[in-house]
Amino acid sequence: MEWRIPGENSGHHEQLGLISTECNVSAKILLCKCLPPQVLSEYDFSMKACIQSRTRNDLARKVICMSVLLLCFALSATPVFAQSVKEVVPRTAVVSAFSPELTLLKSEIQNSSSTSINGIEFQTGKLAGKDVVLFLSGISIVNATMTVQLALDHFNIKQVIFSGIAGGADPELDIGDVVIADQWGQYLEMVYARKVDNGWETIPFFEYPHENFGMMFPRSVEVIRDGLNEPETRFWFPVDESLLAQAKQAASGLELSHCTEDGRCLSQKPKVVIGGSGVSGSAFIDNAEFREYAFRVFQSRVIDMESSAVAHVAWANKVPFLAIRSLSDLAGAGDHENQIEIFTSLAAENSAKVVMSLLGSMASEQ
Repeated sequence: MEWRIPGENSGHHEQLGLISTECNVSAKILLCKCLPPQVLSEYDFSMKACIQSRTRNDLARKVICMSVLLLCFALSATPVFAQSVKEVVPRTAVVSAFSPELTLLKSEIQNSSSTSINGIEFQTGKLAGKDVVLFLSGISIVNATMTVQLALDHFNIKQVIFSGIAGGADPELDIGDVVIADQWGQYLEMVYARKVDNGWETIPFFEYPHENFGMMFPRSVEVIRDGLNEPETRFWFPVDESLLAQAKQAASGLELSHCTEDGRCLSQKPKVVIGGSGVSGSAFIDNAEFREYAFRVFQSRVIDMESSAVAHVAWANKVPFLAIRSLSDLAGAGDHENQIEIFTSLAAENSAKVVMSLLGSMASEQ
């Protein structure tokens, strides 16, 4: 397994990437004897102090270096995955589920460089003047969880912003509107209850904070993170208050698109709505009854398939998170068929516009 550092092609850096994932901790400590100080100091390799103590004997340094390389090759048959090179540049992670949602943002990135980790392409560079890493999470809960955690493990991510489309649950909203919810829950964390004569029988050791939808009883999940002495039970994962406030300011007066490229226009100009709840699950919702249930029970303005999973990962890692979602359809409402194929590009563009405005309004150190 080789992890090549983004944007670097020198032999020293490729050697550093190979050794960091194939060698054990002791070998990496010895590596400080092998590489020039400027290479070690560029990345958080937990060895910067070693620069002060390296030997001045060039012959001895070469002998040690050769020993390290031989050790690494010997260990390569049994890779050690516990540690990896982590880039030190602080970045905002900008994430979308699938390619059309990220098209506009990728076209705007500058000083771009790409690297692949576990088959996922991560694109680093500057967006609206801010250091970012762009990537696709993949559609649905498991993909989003796995990919965002992968990014957090390999990049110095200071905050996560999810940009994409969603289904609208709030009857006051329409296609093209952008929702920036203040909390996210996973509605498909459920018990499918046993049917009995007088209704439904649930398992007693779960918490059921919300009304059921037939046999489907939403439940809270047990979670833990660094700093907690024991697990806690929760349904909602909050977004970052500072990011939410900045998004509200950045979205003020922003002109959103209301016509598709082929000339199909919405009946009213889209707007940005701040606050309220959002829910996510691994089901694509195109059902008017469930849409009504989601709004009534969760007060959910928006339904998607990734945001709550990313909110959960961000909460567990203590990383600020915000999701910006534009409505491509109404999750089953209306007499016509689902309109996601018509308005995906328009909704994705509106979400991206809010992201760009938010990034542009951030202080330079962010």
